[in-house]
Amino acid sequence: MAEAAAIQGTFPSPARRWMRRTASLAVAAPLLAGLLQGAHTPAATAAESASDSGTVDVSLDTLTPSAPVEGDTVTLTGTVTNEGKQAVTDATVDLRVGPRLSSRSEIDEVSGRKTYRDGRDPAPLGGAYTVKIPRLGAGLSQDFTLSVPVSKLDLDEAGVYQLGVSLTGQTASRPYGRVLGIERTLLPFQPEATEKKTRLTYLWPLISTAHVSAETGANQQQTPVFENDDLAADLAPGGRLHEMVALGRDLPVTWVIDPDLLASVTAMTEPYMVKNGTTEVPGRNQAIAERWLNDLEKAVQGRKVVALPFADPDLASLAHHGKEVPGSLGHLQQATALASTTVETVLHVKPSTDFSWPVDGAVDPSIMAVATSAGARNVIARSDSLRDDLSYTPTSARPIGGGTTAIVSDATLSKSFQGEMIRAENSTLAVQQFLAQSLAITLELPEDQRSIVVAPQRMPSTAQAQAMAKALQGLAAKRWSEPLDLQAAAAQSDPDASKRVPGGSAYPRTLRAQELNSAAFREMKATRDDLDDFRVILTAPDRVVPPFTNAISREMSTSWRGEAPSAALYRKEVQDYLHSLTQEVQLIEKSDLTLSGRSATIPVTVQNKLLQGVDHLVLKLTSGNKTRLKLDDDSGEAVRPVKIDGGHSQSVKFDASANANGPVTMTAQLYTEDGTPYGDPMTFTVKVSEITPTVMLVIAGGVLLLVLAGIRMYSARKRAAARNAEADAKAEAETGTEAEAEADGKTEGGNGVGGKGEGPGATPSNDADPGQPSDLEPDTGSESGDPSGPGEKVDR
Repeated sequence: MAEAAAIQGTFPSPARRWMRRTASLAVAAPLLAGLLQGAHTPAATAAESASDSGTVDVSLDTLTPSAPVEGDTVTLTGTVTNEGKQAVTDATVDLRVGPRLSSRSEIDEVSGRKTYRDGRDPAPLGGAYTVKIPRLGAGLSQDFTLSVPVSKLDLDEAGVYQLGVSLTGQTASRPYGRVLGIERTLLPFQPEATEKKTRLTYLWPLISTAHVSAETGANQQQTPVFENDDLAADLAPGGRLHEMVALGRDLPVTWVIDPDLLASVTAMTEPYMVKNGTTEVPGRNQAIAERWLNDLEKAVQGRKVVALPFADPDLASLAHHGKEVPGSLGHLQQATALASTTVETVLHVKPSTDFSWPVDGAVDPSIMAVATSAGARNVIARSDSLRDDLSYTPTSARPIGGGTTAIVSDATLSKSFQGEMIRAENSTLAVQQFLAQSLAITLELPEDQRSIVVAPQRMPSTAQAQAMAKALQGLAAKRWSEPLDLQAAAAQSDPDASKRVPGGSAYPRTLRAQELNSAAFREMKATRDDLDDFRVILTAPDRVVPPFTNAISREMSTSWRGEAPSAALYRKEVQDYLHSLTQEVQLIEKSDLTLSGRSATIPVTVQNKLLQGVDHLVLKLTSGNKTRLKLDDDSGEAVRPVKIDGGHSQSVKFDASANANGPVTMTAQLYTEDGTPYGDPMTFTVKVSEITPTVMLVIAGGVLLLVLAGIRMYSARKRAAARNAEADAKAEAETGTEAEAEADGKTEGGNGVGGKGEGPGATPSNDADPGQPSDLEPDTGSESGDPSGPGEKVDR
């Protein structure tokens, strides 16, 4: 029995085995579940939290004050939006305050996180500092406001703290509380002023795109022509440039101004035209332009003003593509020289012109060389281009040799407001990050005062400018920073900061792809060359040269980056307009001529349709065959000076002599006095016909008629002379006979009284008819056939 019992104990019955198995399973199940849950919780919860935290969008719209001190109450407002497909229930909006951040890199890391992470995000304050939302339907939003005294935030010492606003709730598919959305920001806390404040220089750029064309109205007033009227919208209340002036007036900033903007607005204060398709219409925004200039002049009085070269030329494009094109760097020098006079004339302040600003502060050796070629001694770079390997943020100024100083702006601060700032959330987060970074810089070396420069984007939008202003207003208390102008910032340097300019290969590819290419600079050179040729013939070049010089400067503007088609169109319009002006002085087309005889005068007409006179031109006429047709005695070409008043034409005459028959091609070409061709040549044909058979026949006929007429006249005169001689002889004979008869009468008849021929009243006897001519009268008949009458009349 005992043995049987022992055996039974060793091999239990099936029922007992089933009872033991059931009991063991009952004990093991909870343990297994606990083990499985423990193994699953960390990873699953983290993944679940990360995925769920995007269900609700938490927007943080305002945070005031942006840099609180003890005794303040921090107030946050915003909106939560359910972007999921299920309603959120039993939700709470909580405030979470994280530990003090010890470095700028930690600030960047916190700003970059978008989802909630257990263990890395702090616990909510809870208590009274929450907002309850019982239900938030899918796609719906609800505003919230959280107010917390600074004393409840557990800010133990000065520094930068993470501040988070989260929404915790549940959904039907997951009916348990979890974080469904979170937004983080930064809270700078510096209750007392630091002993050494960071000197902060903030550049306030007044820069615009090219608006004015090279054209002027077709009148003596030289009315400027604008490409569009967009500038007026920027100057009007609410516009970008209006806000820049209105905000900057009350901020401790250094004004950085493109003189072209001032020149363009000044042009708008007078009558101006605006392109409208193929026509031009009068501009009507003179009052807006005048008001903006007046406001700007008041804002900059007593302030530091930096003038960029006229039209803000793209220094990197010049360095990489333009410097090899002759004249490009010379034009940069002209733009720099024009900058000072423009700013001083318009704003009545003397600007500094010894600063260059490459786009985005990106530099390489060639850019540095070009930037300083026009006289600038300071180049505004950026810390993501000229990098440092230091544990702190160094002072901005770096002497890099050759009398040149690189002013290295802080990249993080400079890019703080480059994003879209229209949404209140984006603006608030950007302001808080800017303030936090600036405080972190001060706390890196609280015992060492440094100078930091901020160079924002060249053309901030209205919203961006407003965010920038709000950030600077947050520094107004001067607890950890104080303002400094750019000129003073250039005077300080850090011996440990890097002074090595990066090589050309380090220049960002994205920026290089936006540059003006070499072809663009060659087009600019062609325009400059044409302008140089044109200006020498003008009696009033100052009416033409400045508009085109300024237009060429605008063709180099940094504002064309990323706008290659628009830049090409602008260059073409400038060049086409210049060509249209040069063609106003031209040769009038001439038809072919026929030259009969050995010599003649060939006229060539030059027309001037300009509103001013032209001089210092010469017209050269060249014979294509000087053996057949010569000009000016024994030459194949002839030159005449040309001087024409505006709106007139001049006919220039050339003496020509022919030696042989046949066509001759003549070429007329205008030249400047230095021998440069002006305009296109004009050709025409002169057909030389020295003596043709028809002409010979006509001439021979004429000569024969003259000879016959002479012979006729000679014969008539000879006959008349013969008759006169015969009549004289008869008269003498009759006189002798009468004398003899008288003598006989006296002898025979006494004194002859009573005789027929006696006495003075006696009529001589004549048998001829008294009505017929006497043989003694000259022949006045028509038998000679001379239409000119008797020969003596011809002589007389």
